[in-house]
Amino acid sequence: MLEYIKFILEKVSFDSQLFEKELRKSLKGLINEDYQLLKEWCFENFGKKYEDVLVRCFV
Repeated sequence: MLEYIKFILEKVSFDSQLFEKELRKSLKGLINEDYQLLKEWCFENFGKKYEDVLVRCFV
């Protein structure tokens, strides 16, 4: 599941609103361990581009 979410986020990363929508949707179904892994991955890969979106979603 986590790999699929990463795949989707990479595909929609061209648009900040779509990225945030997909990220919020994906966070609803994750267990705590996967949540932390996704959070780290997102900040590593999209931290510079979408830092404000990531902070809103992961707070």
